[in-house]
Amino acid sequence: MFARLHRPSMVSWLVSLVLAATAALAFDPSSSSNFVVYWGQSSAGSQKSLGEYCQDSTVDAIALAFLYQFPNTKLDFSSACKTTFSGTDLLHCPDIAADIKLCQSKGKIVLLSMGGAAGSYGFSSDADAKAYADTVWGMFFGGSGDQRPFDDAVLDGVDLDIEGGSTSGYAAFVTQLRSHFSSGGGKQYYVSAAPQCPFPDAMLGSTLNSAYFDMVFVQFYNNYCGLDAYPQGFNYDAWDKWAKTQSPNKNVKIYIGAPGSQSAAGRGFVDASTLNTIVNSVRSSYSTLGGVMTWDASQALGSGGSGSWGSSISSNLKAGGSSNSSGGSGGSNGANSTNSTSTESSSAEITTATTTGSSGGGSSSAPKRRRRI
Repeated sequence: MFARLHRPSMVSWLVSLVLAATAALAFDPSSSSNFVVYWGQSSAGSQKSLGEYCQDSTVDAIALAFLYQFPNTKLDFSSACKTTFSGTDLLHCPDIAADIKLCQSKGKIVLLSMGGAAGSYGFSSDADAKAYADTVWGMFFGGSGDQRPFDDAVLDGVDLDIEGGSTSGYAAFVTQLRSHFSSGGGKQYYVSAAPQCPFPDAMLGSTLNSAYFDMVFVQFYNNYCGLDAYPQGFNYDAWDKWAKTQSPNKNVKIYIGAPGSQSAAGRGFVDASTLNTIVNSVRSSYSTLGGVMTWDASQALGSGGSGSWGSSISSNLKAGGSSNSSGGSGGSNGANSTNSTSTESSSAEITTATTTGSSGGGSSSAPKRRRRI
């Protein structure tokens, strides 16, 4: 018999709202100064707890990596959580749950990243995707689920890091999940995506054109258009144009995705001074910048304290202030025309994955490092 975990209590819900309202603001959706890290895969070989990273003022938002299998839900956070609900292989992570609340009390947001480079996931139809959006709402957000991996902790949104399998259903998934978000009792939720830099993205291109995203964490690495191709080959301008002309959310924020160390990517790592120069140039030219995303916390910040690379990037972001375009969030939905397809090539980070239309989607195992690089 499984323990039934009910919808978060009204007291818990009110406490969460009060904490969010009174916390010193870290994440600001309208700002160009946010520093976002992925956490969970310990790609450097070791990692601190989620709570320890949230104690670090360097970080504004964290994406938990990964919900690597769906719609048959499977999670993997390396050694950070190994316990499961009785009789299942679904992770039950009370320590992470407590850390999520700690992060939120400090004004940081915590997203759940779906996908990765070595997962087994995808939807067979829009109906399948909508049904899974209902499941996700009940398991991780304000709904009522029998088994909630993070107990009564309520996450702040989802991130789509889709690198394999079918491209079907993701727009329907986002739209259905946003319908739940809009009835979520006043809590602000976010939806992000992590496409690779070749435009349009092979896996998420049509979804980005037809669903409402708040943030897009563009992976400017392991591709010809990455940070190491700056300035001639670096294509932030293509993503800026998309944001202003094709995105259903004309206030969507674009993040510069960067490897957190030389070993975090096959190519595309640049030192802090170089990345700060790129960030400053982009911020002075484009109102769409939301900040920097990095893979991952263990690489950018180290497992024993804030690394100098991550601290330097975050400090430079914070010194730059806000842009004049506000980021959207909440329950809005939209649609726009789809774009043409393009070819895309990417190499592997720590696990091997290529992305031309399918990458790493065939594995159902749970290797420790399933990043999309």
